[in-house]
Amino acid sequence: MSFSAAICIKDAHEFLNFLLNELVDILEKECKANKETPQNSSSNKSSNGPINGQPNGSHKEPETTWVHKCFQGILTNQTKCLRCETVTDRDETFLDLSLDIEQNSSITSCLKNFSSTETLNAEDKFFCDKCCSLQEAQKRMKIKKQPNILVIHLKRFKYIEQLGRYKKLTYRVVFPLELKLMNTVDNSDLEYSLFAVLVHVGSGPNHGHYISVVKSHNHWLFFDDETVEMTDESMVQTFFGSAQEFSGNTDNGYILFYESVAKTS
Repeated sequence: MSFSAAICIKDAHEFLNFLLNELVDILEKECKANKETPQNSSSNKSSNGPINGQPNGSHKEPETTWVHKCFQGILTNQTKCLRCETVTDRDETFLDLSLDIEQNSSITSCLKNFSSTETLNAEDKFFCDKCCSLQEAQKRMKIKKQPNILVIHLKRFKYIEQLGRYKKLTYRVVFPLELKLMNTVDNSDLEYSLFAVLVHVGSGPNHGHYISVVKSHNHWLFFDDETVEMTDESMVQTFFGSAQEFSGNTDNGYILFYESVAKTS
């Protein structure tokens, strides 16, 4: 497989987004090409009626690839007008969640902040269709459809206005081996199990190194370029981050991969 597009990738998160979207593009083109075989083309030309049960010229839904089946979830943006209390829902798909982080926090608290209620007022007022005017409103983001594989990106690179540059946040953020999402629309009891962690090694955003730990057949493996070693589950905890800003610990979990598991009764 080759990628013909000219790209400028800054970090692993951008590369992951590029890779998934490129794979979707390739798979959709292959699926389209398979449907446009000579046999299908001739049968379509001889038919004056709808194709595959759809009216001529109708819009077809995009193909669902294995990338979508594995990684895609749906977020719903809920906005409540504070005047008429009408709630407006707007859905959007996602392949990963990017979370703001704070010192000495956890993935659970980061997800809670991600779905916290925000008040829209002053210049940020919401145009309510029912009131036909700008109104103060409350907005929050919730997960409507959970993905089979949940990818969480920790936003460790933050632009600091006083410094005029990006800075790496080595904050301690605890990520559990087992995770349950609480900020969902349907209060689903779907649970997740951590199976991979991508780690950024380095003190700044413009340089560094990536390593990873991956769980395979109930064993954890450590990957560092050509080095692959068996490791212990406890190694995951060493990548939580530092409780002290200048501790020298720069091996920090950056992208987390969770897979859905069947709930045990």
